[in-house]
Amino acid sequence: MSRLQRDIQVIFKDDDLLVVNKPARLLTLPDRFVPEKPNLITILKAQDPNVMTNHRLDKDTSGILVFTRNADAHAHVSKQFEARTLTKIYDALVKGVIIEDQGVIDQPIEPHPAIDGKMRVWKGGKPSRSAYEVVQRFRQYTWLKVRIDTDRTHQIRVHCAHIGHALAVDPLYGGDEGVFLSSFKHKYRLNRTNDEQPLIDRLTLHASAITLTHPRSGEVVTFEAPLPKDLRAVQNQLMKWGQ
Repeated sequence: MSRLQRDIQVIFKDDDLLVVNKPARLLTLPDRFVPEKPNLITILKAQDPNVMTNHRLDKDTSGILVFTRNADAHAHVSKQFEARTLTKIYDALVKGVIIEDQGVIDQPIEPHPAIDGKMRVWKGGKPSRSAYEVVQRFRQYTWLKVRIDTDRTHQIRVHCAHIGHALAVDPLYGGDEGVFLSSFKHKYRLNRTNDEQPLIDRLTLHASAITLTHPRSGEVVTFEAPLPKDLRAVQNQLMKWGQ
């Protein structure tokens, strides 16, 4: 069993749903060009061939994913996504200090016409809405809770970049390659024999919670995924040195 497989945490499981906490650097679905790359759905299907996908996360985004285990459950949850009746909450660390305590980014998104795999805000795109709330401000960063009312590709990444606050780590949309302790800790001493390693060098984004209606019971249920080790480490260092 690989490290990525060991890092997959099952949050909830019954006859209808399988809810997991996806580790960063693991694809949700098979890669189009290299299908043998490790991916979450293939790993899950090896244990339960009936598991079906309802949504996905970017490879470098960690957090909550809901899979369904039969056709009726799949149809029910799919309708909730289509009708936008479920709620998805993310933790996001972004560059810069956001002054407003909360805000809404209501901007349409479409694929970038010149850069494959990139999205952009554009008036002819699909309606997209993200609402954010500031959790904590640091000298160079802001920690946000973001609720998305739509589920477009790269939505939070695009919307945050659009307001001038790209994810702290997100080179595609204006973020950095990594978060380094030396960038915010005063009097940081770099070891001359070794290059400084980043505290985190993947998207500073985590799908922390999802609320939906259970397909069998009709009960409104919320599932939560705790922050992974790398984001907790960044948070701890920022609280210690970055304020």
